[in-house]
Amino acid sequence: MQAVSRPAVNGASSDAAADDERFLTAQELLAGSLLSYDIEVPAKVLRPAGEAAEVAGQVRVRPLKVATLALIARAAREDSSLVPLLMIKESLLEPPLSLEQIRQMHAGLVDFLVAAINRVSGLESGQSAQNSARSAAASVIGEAHLRLAWHFGWTPAQVAELTPGQVAIYLAGIDRLQAEQLPRQSRQ
Repeated sequence: MQAVSRPAVNGASSDAAADDERFLTAQELLAGSLLSYDIEVPAKVLRPAGEAAEVAGQVRVRPLKVATLALIARAAREDSSLVPLLMIKESLLEPPLSLEQIRQMHAGLVDFLVAAINRVSGLESGQSAQNSARSAAASVIGEAHLRLAWHFGWTPAQVAELTPGQVAIYLAGIDRLQAEQLPRQSRQ
């Protein structure tokens, strides 16, 4: 999806083919916020302790609007932990729940519902997922994981099992080996 396909000067398009393209109407732009979505909640999310034999269920959510997000942000200034709860409260159509009932949900269910609400609200796309992966890889811990995996040939699971002390020792060892190799390479 391209953000800009052809440059326009003073409202006139740069080629005649653009006249065939039509702009979206205000109604079309706003229509998405009026939709509701049925979200399948897996039994494993409902009962994470292992009672997965139960049948999964559905909830109905609507996308969050900009105005609603602004209200949520304002209401949660003092306590940021209210943000996911208020998101669920404002988005959940079926079953309707009070804020107190939402507070009683387990954290895994809240996380699942917030992710679904973000998805239907257009807040999570393939591009943002790619950016998240890039951000994680560029983080200090992500970079450390990549260095350890590359140098020692470890899998991500093996690197994840290391304690912070072990990570520090192995990284220091890699740095020392690389520092020793630099003078050798410059002599040759």
